[in-house]
Amino acid sequence: MSTQTNMAKQALHDKIDSQIKTAQAKLETLKAKAESTKANAELKLIADLLTKKQAIDQKLNELKKSGEGSYQQAKTDVESRVADLEKSVKAIEAKFTAA
Repeated sequence: MSTQTNMAKQALHDKIDSQIKTAQAKLETLKAKAESTKANAELKLIADLLTKKQAIDQKLNELKKSGEGSYQQAKTDVESRVADLEKSVKAIEAKFTAA
């Protein structure tokens, strides 16, 4: 693999890692709000999303180790999962903003 390819992969990993960390921080904040307001339905959703976040972390590690042949598919899978996570976090945020 070329140095340029490795740098591009590292940049992508860093970007996805940043997105995951941002989503996790938002989930932790939302979890605290949900606990303080006894919003049980939201707490369940947040717990589910934190589980999904752990699965994304695992997929990101697999992406880092993937070879050229499986890299694109793994990349697409991780990006899709991160987008779904971010969308779900925004939906929960909207519930708390509206309340």
